[in-house]
Amino acid sequence: MATAVPAHTERQTRRGRVAGLGPLLCWAVVFADLGTSVYYTPGILFNQFGVHAALFVGLTLIVFVLLTIKYAEVTIRYPEGGGVVTVGAHAVSGWVGLIGGLFILVDYFLTSSLSAVSGVTYLGTVAPSVIGVVVPCTVAALVFIAVLNFMGISADAKVTAVIAAAALLSQLSVVAATIAHAGLGAALDAVPKVFSAHLTGVGLLTGYAGAFLAFSGLESISQLSPAMATPRRRVAPRTMVLVIVTVALTSPLLTLWSTTLLKGATDPNQFISLLAGYAAGPGLQTEVALTAALLLIFASNTATIGCYHVFLALSRMRFLPEFLQRRNRLRDTPHWAILVATGIPVAIVLATRGSTTVLGDLYAFGLLGAFSVTCLSLDVVRWRERRHHARPVGPGQADIRLHTSTPMFVTGVITSLLVVTAWTTNLFAKPLATLFGGGLTLAGLAIVAVTQWRRHRRGASGWVPHAEKLERLRIAADPQGRPPVIALLHGSTDDITALVDVAAHLADGAPVLFMFVGSSEHARGIRQLREIVDPYLVDEDAQAAFRAVKERCGTRVRHRLVYAAGTGDWDAAAMHALHRFHGDLHVVLLSEDADDIGAPPAQRERHGDATGVSVVLWTMAGASNVP
Repeated sequence: MATAVPAHTERQTRRGRVAGLGPLLCWAVVFADLGTSVYYTPGILFNQFGVHAALFVGLTLIVFVLLTIKYAEVTIRYPEGGGVVTVGAHAVSGWVGLIGGLFILVDYFLTSSLSAVSGVTYLGTVAPSVIGVVVPCTVAALVFIAVLNFMGISADAKVTAVIAAAALLSQLSVVAATIAHAGLGAALDAVPKVFSAHLTGVGLLTGYAGAFLAFSGLESISQLSPAMATPRRRVAPRTMVLVIVTVALTSPLLTLWSTTLLKGATDPNQFISLLAGYAAGPGLQTEVALTAALLLIFASNTATIGCYHVFLALSRMRFLPEFLQRRNRLRDTPHWAILVATGIPVAIVLATRGSTTVLGDLYAFGLLGAFSVTCLSLDVVRWRERRHHARPVGPGQADIRLHTSTPMFVTGVITSLLVVTAWTTNLFAKPLATLFGGGLTLAGLAIVAVTQWRRHRRGASGWVPHAEKLERLRIAADPQGRPPVIALLHGSTDDITALVDVAAHLADGAPVLFMFVGSSEHARGIRQLREIVDPYLVDEDAQAAFRAVKERCGTRVRHRLVYAAGTGDWDAAAMHALHRFHGDLHVVLLSEDADDIGAPPAQRERHGDATGVSVVLWTMAGASNVP
């Protein structure tokens, strides 16, 4: 029986280390997004729940830790990035990936809006006159971010690391200053205050669901996968440990003290800088305000980048209009995608008049919706592997089998239930968020329907067949011990039709793996952070071949579509792909392809078809891994 095996496809440096972002730089990118939540979450929760805000952040912190386990696994499993879009499409279908993508877009729109508004508001601590013109300043900041992205000036991990480190140092300084000023006893006495009033079960559930706002940005880790150093199974967990430690040391404590120790008339939207002033005076207050403003504006930029990359991915999947992929000749940037990714947040800021309270209420739908789709999709993948006793293989995925163990699977299901419960609660507790997020999602689906209809009218293909990546391929053992049948797709439509017919006949009811080996031109390099690097989405030849297979097979042939990204000449790449399997194989391929890749004549069996296409069956005995 053949099983797919790992292949070392990623280049290493001369020192033997794989190039890419290590744990510290990955932490910086995640914290630069996740770490911004602490600047606005305490004020938003305080307006809703008073001194109980810290209690709910603490409760949600437990689920956050469980979520990091799942998101680290998503990062390892899906090196092309994409997060919820990719895992949803792989687990169920492209339509689930689309729904997850629409949810994360809603989250990005609000992240960009809320971060920019909060950044301008914190500047008001230093320059009070800014408070009167928050909306114009916010719009100007968003337009400036759009201009930077039009010019191709995007986030750099090293710059992000500097900003994230400054923000962390600033936040820890406030923690230390508060303990020093109030005294350890007074700081600890703040804890009973969060339990000072009776809370009903509904109140606890509503507060728990609302506190997820404190951990927005966790999804960033799954979008860093293409830029992450390998082995990802080591880098991703270490990154998550750093994220958990830094968030646990800052978010709960700053929420606790800013909502219990500050007295008098204070602006909740400036809680953290005001807490710094309370604990250490105007110097630290000014430093915190400036650092907060910088980090929040930067978070708005990263949300814009993530947003237009999701636009590009959904457009390549034929869901959104193709014009979103157009790039300008001057800077080679996707100007239409950037324009839409900026225009919607600007409209949101204008519609809400820059109210952080309203923006915070709107936040729940997209954030928790994306969390829910990711968690449930990963549970489906784990369940499928457990059911078929398949082992995760491929570069950097050897240890994923640990996540299919019973304790980890049960923990994952519990995590999903906790997240879905929070999302469901917010659907009723925050009707404005449900109306806003649901409305945007329905609008997105309407655009998808129009896009599909227009493509159908002009005779263009309206869908991209779902294909498994070779590096993630898992094959369950055949009950009768038969070798798997692999059809190597190549050539014209008539050639592919002949390959399908011969493979279906030889498989005799067993599933057939139809594999397409892409050309090296589609395996392009990474341009910037958060880019979704999936060669299949831009390989139109592969998509056309798979559509032909689906139409020919219908429901009469059990089949799986497998895509292998090419790294050189086709014949060498095809042999490399076949040698990722161990054991005997039945390979169905064109006669000329068999000559090109060097299949021994003694192992071939000729099979023609009615069209005269020459197809051979190559019994590949004892295939072994190519280093």
